[in-house]
Amino acid sequence: MTESRLRSFVALADTGSVRSAARRLYVTESAVSAAVTALSRELGLPLVEREGRGVRLTPAGTAYATYARQVLGLLEQGRAAARGAADPARGPLRLAAVTTAADQILPSLLAGFRRRWPEVDLTLEVGPSRQVWTSLADHSADLVLAGRPPPGAPATVLARRPNGLVIVGSPEQAEGFALDTTPWVMREPGSGTRVTAETYLAGRNVAPPRLVLGSNGAVVAGAAEGLGVALVSRDAVGAHLADGRLEIIDAPGTPMSRPWHAVGGAVPTPTTRLFVAHLLAAPGWLTESDSADRSPKGSP
Repeated sequence: MTESRLRSFVALADTGSVRSAARRLYVTESAVSAAVTALSRELGLPLVEREGRGVRLTPAGTAYATYARQVLGLLEQGRAAARGAADPARGPLRLAAVTTAADQILPSLLAGFRRRWPEVDLTLEVGPSRQVWTSLADHSADLVLAGRPPPGAPATVLARRPNGLVIVGSPEQAEGFALDTTPWVMREPGSGTRVTAETYLAGRNVAPPRLVLGSNGAVVAGAAEGLGVALVSRDAVGAHLADGRLEIIDAPGTPMSRPWHAVGGAVPTPTTRLFVAHLLAAPGWLTESDSADRSPKGSP
């Protein structure tokens, strides 16, 4: 069982076709097919099966793909730890962040970090909450910037920063706001903010009209154009509030405290800790223990 065979199988599982997997890996289609066949032979059971002119994973293949991703992630994480231990300033750092954090929190942090540590091999994955937490669980990300980790996640909270969720709308929507009838614009499934918004509405037994938009920027823009109100991080709408395109709506149960979390795996790499030290030097960021000490009693 070799790393190249695992990579071929995971690429096939992710892309859904031999051709796409070969393109991702810059190898021939026959190389991907041979690697997956050899892996199936080693395991003693089929991992893929024919479906029309293509292939699909068998139930065994679907189950095995989860572990294969984790194995590959651990191998990358091990390499990162070794390189970082030799010299943290030249090690790799794989960041993953939800869209709002990537748009509003990370740019200035990354700019300062790059100026100080220009030889760190830095990559950034941006996606909805479900995606970035999966990346951490699969060991394909060293550090996640998002909301609170999901229950049971194999995660170490390394820093927190206050963040408030507010309901915003255009001046016209704000003036006529009614919780049960005013339309809402929402993120795509998998977004933590969408889950929070749906939970908020369900807890108040209301079901207003909803329009699903594909990104945080689209939600903010849609709200500013009067398509509906939105539950968003205040960090995402500072400019819109300042110029009057959006207004904060005084709705029951808001604002909500949803701190930003910087979360690593069970054993953060030396280069990850280098970035966290940079993070903690920025305004508002605290260690988890400091955050707990300074939080008002009963706050999340």
